[in-house]
Amino acid sequence: MPLDRRAMLAALAATLVAPRRGLADPADWTARLVSAAEAQLGVTTIYDPAYVALSYPGGDVAPERGVCTDVVVRAYRAAFGLDLQKLVHEDMAAAFSAYPKSWGVRRPDRNIDHRRVPNLETFFRRRGAALPATTQASDYGPGDLVTQRLPGELPHIAIVTAKRSSDGARPLLLHNIGSGARIEDTLFAFRIVGRFRFPPSA
Repeated sequence: MPLDRRAMLAALAATLVAPRRGLADPADWTARLVSAAEAQLGVTTIYDPAYVALSYPGGDVAPERGVCTDVVVRAYRAAFGLDLQKLVHEDMAAAFSAYPKSWGVRRPDRNIDHRRVPNLETFFRRRGAALPATTQASDYGPGDLVTQRLPGELPHIAIVTAKRSSDGARPLLLHNIGSGARIEDTLFAFRIVGRFRFPPSA
């Protein structure tokens, strides 16, 4: 097992064994989610959108690679044992017509569905996790999920952290936008189309 993979597994294991009391406390669960996302820094160093056949449930690509959605999926698994691969697949199997058909798909695909931003947007909305997507930085708190559209209308998702921009005006985002997991000042760099707050109790 490569050293970087061992390091990531150790970091994720540490979050999994953390005390699980007080999940109803927003400050508790959001901090755990952000911490699990931050554990990917320096480990996930490659942006790789390749289609990969995954195990199910709990399937994942190699930890050193992935896309923006993998940051979110890994953070929820590590922080709470919550498997978005399984949750999205089950919801799509139950309500396939509610999900986008942008890729010409005719049935759910548990290898890729949870790795597509529009599917996560649909899933979170169906779970009642959608919040107004505003242009007020103060509306965005740690643990919020922000979806954006990059140039060319490419969908993107990121996790809001507790860190602030150099001028203190904006929270920084943790995402993989092309160079692995990073924390950057990109909240308003691209058009925001969605904001979601998805506690483990949801």
